[in-house]
Amino acid sequence: MYRIPLKNSGQETRLFRSRVTVAVILAGLLVLILVGRLGYLEVVRHGHYATLARNNRISPVPIPPARGLILDRNGIVLAEDIPVFTLQVMPDRVRDMKHLLARLKTLIALNKQDLRDFDRRLQQHRPFQDVTLRAHLSEAEAAHVAVNLMRLPGVTLRARLRRYYPLGGLAVDAIGYVSHINQAEEQGPDATRYFGFHHMGQLGVERSYQKDLMGRIGFKDVEMNAAGRAVKVLKRIAPRAGRNLYLNIDAQMQAIGEQMLDNRPGSIVAIDPRSGAVLTFVSSPIYDPNPFVDGIREKAYRKLASNPNAPLNNRALNGLYPPGSTIKPFFAYAALQTKWFNPDSTYTCPGYWHLPHNGHLFHCWKPMGMGPVDLETAIEESCDVYFYHLAFKQGIDRMTRYLTYFGFGHRTGIDLPGESRGLVPTRAWRRARHRPWYPGQTVITGIGQGPLLVTPVQLADAVAAIANDGVRMRPEVVRGVENPVTGAVRYVRPFAYPAVPRRRKKSLSVLIRDMTQVVMGPHGTARGIDWDHVLPYTAAGKTGTAQLWNAIPGYNGKHIHSDALFIAFAPVSHPRIALAVIVEHAGFGALAAAPIARALMNFYLLGHVHVRKVNQTNGRVLPVGTHP
Repeated sequence: MYRIPLKNSGQETRLFRSRVTVAVILAGLLVLILVGRLGYLEVVRHGHYATLARNNRISPVPIPPARGLILDRNGIVLAEDIPVFTLQVMPDRVRDMKHLLARLKTLIALNKQDLRDFDRRLQQHRPFQDVTLRAHLSEAEAAHVAVNLMRLPGVTLRARLRRYYPLGGLAVDAIGYVSHINQAEEQGPDATRYFGFHHMGQLGVERSYQKDLMGRIGFKDVEMNAAGRAVKVLKRIAPRAGRNLYLNIDAQMQAIGEQMLDNRPGSIVAIDPRSGAVLTFVSSPIYDPNPFVDGIREKAYRKLASNPNAPLNNRALNGLYPPGSTIKPFFAYAALQTKWFNPDSTYTCPGYWHLPHNGHLFHCWKPMGMGPVDLETAIEESCDVYFYHLAFKQGIDRMTRYLTYFGFGHRTGIDLPGESRGLVPTRAWRRARHRPWYPGQTVITGIGQGPLLVTPVQLADAVAAIANDGVRMRPEVVRGVENPVTGAVRYVRPFAYPAVPRRRKKSLSVLIRDMTQVVMGPHGTARGIDWDHVLPYTAAGKTGTAQLWNAIPGYNGKHIHSDALFIAFAPVSHPRIALAVIVEHAGFGALAAAPIARALMNFYLLGHVHVRKVNQTNGRVLPVGTHP
């Protein structure tokens, strides 16, 4: 029979006690570790964690500084910061947002775009943070809201500084404007520099002198409660206002240029040839930059962007134009440096010219021709045939080399962002496009047609070099930077480029003599600007008419649109102003562009305009059908 063993109680008791002992020991060890860790945190790391806790309770809030003023050369304010009211809403204090917005609509203007922007901001902000509903309230709207604030829970009025351009679009392409910092700028290499700033210069000197204008950000340490709301300000570091900019631009002279262009597409750039100071910088049509500051409405922006006259294009800086006959003095200068060229030798102009062994005719603007002409007559009356022949003899390599000496095909270095280079065509340029260079292209380049493209600022800079004894000065829009606290002004030092090479000493004086005949001579193409023969100064210049062929919708043939151009400087003996005027699709340079130049030269040199309205059919100014 099988016997079942009895239970061993003693052994089970010993086993249970040993297990309890092990468990107690382990629990004790864990308690010791916990107490040790607690002691380490409370004693050894106390300072570190106390600082973290304090930082969670205190939040630094940036205080944007006032942006620096922008003034013209005479102290007229062109850009400033003005106080405005902003309407803000704290969502967690509003029970019924729809009802609140409905009440606000009875007090201020709120359109669909305002409400859409407000909904988008609500999604991006925390409930206890203020959300902007309207960024710029008029004084009347702010008063209406202020009277009713007690009945508008969660609504606050905040005063802030807003960029304002008191003269509207005057010189907008030189000044530029500020606008909200976009995401790319916030995450770019300069993101830390712009921390706390909401606006940034987007164009013009507002952008190129951003570091000077922006100032230094201020801070205040704000104590926050557990819900994240501000309780009180513990510390404040005042911001430092940005530096002020004084421009070389004369606001009155700028206004005259813009008024004379009358919103026609075109550009005017006037420079002091002695220093490179930019006196006038017009790109027409103009537009008001103020709506861009807080974000222009989509409908308004589409209207500007779709305007066929393209007001948003900076024509003075980026407009690319065939120079027409205004380029002839620079090719004449290149020829004057050679031994084989004699400016007194004559060449007969029958009204046309052709390449050797080629029947294609290149016509002069004067169909019946000009007869025997020398360099002086060729420039004074703008003989195309003379310059066809001169271009063929010089060759494209020499011609383009001297154009680059005068700055064409390169940026002038003006203190504005985004300048275009223009285009000086060369054999290498054609080869890069797998096309040969033809002699006919050399010929038409000789009168400023074909692929040769210049910007108005390049053209003004080049004629200023002629006026300044062959020395190009870097164009400067900004005259000086002022410390708003001390009033000390740091003036921009003029910078001179290497002088244009001169192999014949009297070549420049010969060229200036011939350009003077264009304005003051009896047969000069620009003699109309001295119609009354009372100019107390002598001016030199060159007219130009650039023909542009393009297809017209609904028309099977082709049509010519001519840009009117004029370059000049005065007084000839001691030049103080050099300028380039371009009026798109306006006809002859002598009729459309030259009178504008006279008005600006008169104002700058004499203090008044005294300009006659020119009748484009008046034979006293220029014979009908001319094409200089």
